[in-house]
Amino acid sequence: MKIRMSRMPLSLLTAMTTAILLVVSVCIVYFGVSWMESDLEQRLLDELPPGAAQAYNDINAGRMPQDGHLRALVNNIPRIQEWGEREVDISIITFGAIAAATCSLIGYWLARKISRPLELLAQATEDLRAGDFAVRVGSVRKGAKEVATLMKTFDELAAELESMESRLRFNTMAVAHELRTPLTILQGNLQGMADGVFPLEQERVRQLLVQVEGLSALVEDLRTLSLAAGQKLVTQRGAVDLAAEATQVLGASRTILASAGLSLEVALAPALVSGDSQRLRQALLALVENACRYASSGGVLRCETGARGADEAFIRVLDRGPGLPDDVSTHSIDLFWRGDASRSRATGGTGLGLSVVQAIAKAHGGRLEFAARPGGGAMITIMLPRESAA
Repeated sequence: MKIRMSRMPLSLLTAMTTAILLVVSVCIVYFGVSWMESDLEQRLLDELPPGAAQAYNDINAGRMPQDGHLRALVNNIPRIQEWGEREVDISIITFGAIAAATCSLIGYWLARKISRPLELLAQATEDLRAGDFAVRVGSVRKGAKEVATLMKTFDELAAELESMESRLRFNTMAVAHELRTPLTILQGNLQGMADGVFPLEQERVRQLLVQVEGLSALVEDLRTLSLAAGQKLVTQRGAVDLAAEATQVLGASRTILASAGLSLEVALAPALVSGDSQRLRQALLALVENACRYASSGGVLRCETGARGADEAFIRVLDRGPGLPDDVSTHSIDLFWRGDASRSRATGGTGLGLSVVQAIAKAHGGRLEFAARPGGGAMITIMLPRESAA
């Protein structure tokens, strides 16, 4: 029967290996000495004088030996006893050495079967340290249960590092892409004014200030995401009524809603959560601005707050715009992600709005949910853990 060592804990595997080696060594010594004993009697007779040997044979045959022969046997007992003990000691040492050598070979073979996955893991770790995030150990049949778990964990860690490295590379390229256009505009205009090609006009300066404001918004959004990555986005918590916070944000947003041609509908039910009121207002404002940029064609924006069950509260923004892609509910909101081709830089956004909202929701122990609104449009919900009214 084949033993699947990879299914055994390391402690049990070590104990079983030790026990097996002890049994093997005892068996080798026992059967070896027993085999030597079968030849020991004949060798004993060869060592005795003829008369003593005859007396020994007579006694074994049940006959009375002659007096002279018996006396010779008695006289040789001390010497024969010493010789027999020496032969037994030599047999034990010999077969003990054979047992040690045999168990060493078996132990080495078993140790190689156990340690081979660790060697693979050590090599994979070196490759990972050298920057090869695609390295994987894979599943192996050899090794203890803890080793198999360690290898599985390593593969999961390597996959996560590869994903993080890929996201970092993408985000770096995305940031560079988003910064390039406004910086190019600023550099070209400033260089032109410095060279006297462009006149220093107030309108041109205002246009450049718009680019600077866009850069400032981008930097602030990136700073928010950086704080979220460092678990420092929400540092002060208190009891917050989502309805009250939504009232403040929507009241301050009436100007941008009007300029986007959106009328406002509200259904604000009290909902207490534990959180940072400033960050929650920032998240709601980002959703409102997102709707103003991308869903102004719908003509109406609806905001709801309330509770879902006994454990969750929500802020929901609904529009009648073009909606979001069908797979947005499972889409990973990367930096500068936009739902469709029309959601481009031309709308004036940084592309970080939903990323910031998602980061704020996660920092509060919540999540961001997306759904298609019945009748057309998008429905974006911030779900948060509910604060007890007590």
